[in-house]
Amino acid sequence: MIRNRRTFFRHIAAAFVLSAVALGTSPARADAGFQNWINNFYATAAKSGITQATYRKAFAGVKTPDATVIEKANYQPEFKHKIWEYIDSRVNPYTKRVGQEMAAKHARTLNSIEKHFGVDKTILLAIWSMESNYGAVLEKDDRLHYVPRALATLAYADPKRAKFAKTQLIAALKILQSGDITPRELTGSWAGAMGHTQFIPTSYLLYAVDADGNGHRDIWNSVPDALATAANLLKKNGWQAGETWGYEVAPPANAAKYSGQTKTLAQWAALGFLRPNGKGFRNGNSRAELKLPSGGNGPGFLMTKNFFVIKRYNASDSYALGVGLLADQIAGYAGMQQRWPRPDGSLDISEKFELQNRLKELGYYSGEVDGNFGSGSKAAIQEFQSKNGLAPDGEPTQHLLRALRN
Repeated sequence: MIRNRRTFFRHIAAAFVLSAVALGTSPARADAGFQNWINNFYATAAKSGITQATYRKAFAGVKTPDATVIEKANYQPEFKHKIWEYIDSRVNPYTKRVGQEMAAKHARTLNSIEKHFGVDKTILLAIWSMESNYGAVLEKDDRLHYVPRALATLAYADPKRAKFAKTQLIAALKILQSGDITPRELTGSWAGAMGHTQFIPTSYLLYAVDADGNGHRDIWNSVPDALATAANLLKKNGWQAGETWGYEVAPPANAAKYSGQTKTLAQWAALGFLRPNGKGFRNGNSRAELKLPSGGNGPGFLMTKNFFVIKRYNASDSYALGVGLLADQIAGYAGMQQRWPRPDGSLDISEKFELQNRLKELGYYSGEVDGNFGSGSKAAIQEFQSKNGLAPDGEPTQHLLRALRN
């Protein structure tokens, strides 16, 4: 803790090339400790080729840390979603419908990208959905942060993330210096994930593509650039063109002992791991790893190479499974054939949509029918329950759905 902040700041400001005035800030109104950190960090940035002009431009008007970044960094969820809750919120009739609408709207772009990179266009659409709800998140100001300020905040105030934040901040400054984007448009999540396809700055520098040919790699405003950048990442990490990400299988009784093992698809079939729709595997010689995301009493999945390439985008098994399942639905294939082992009385995703639709038809609900039960859906349920002699707990259940059907 700095005991005499004014004296300390005056001493540091005199010692470094960049003063607070040069950065376009006002020390009298600034957080002195944070301003001092910005001044000091220029020495590190300069070693990576960042000019004083770029640095001044990046931090012009940045006077204080971003308090909401600290709040989000410190937020720890109290529980983990079950796999079916995670999948329901991301793979459902809403995300499928919008994905198919986007497939038609951007058909020429998607076909061109698929041909050039060899990555299935439906996989790219599914990633776009998972990352930014097809760009809708970018329209929500409360979800966006000025990336240099956000990363400087983490580097200054969060010791656990400081190393990451400094690396990403240098990369963000390089993006700004390249002229691809203006400071005003250099926005992202609290941790620096940017644009339609949510690339962190270092990944942007590795994979960003100017697909629309305007001379700038712009994943914030150009859908072609964003989708091509995602395709480039997958291709460079080993995407196998024309191959699937994996197969849903009905596990035999002894499935749990094989979890995590890798065999050929023919070997898995011989052990009783068969597709629930009765179809065979495309290539019995392909190797696949068994995943049982809900344990031995739920559906299984045989994951091929492309599943693990998707994980280079996001290392979560649940994320990669969601991308694969949504891509299949956008392509027009049937959804999962087996039910997740949900608690008794709970709803599957089709029933969740039915419940919201019925509430809307009866005038209780006016929000988006998306299968997600936030405050609006819960309030609608409670109003229906109160008016129909049910305990107003606001919970979407089979009992409630039966009451709505009646």
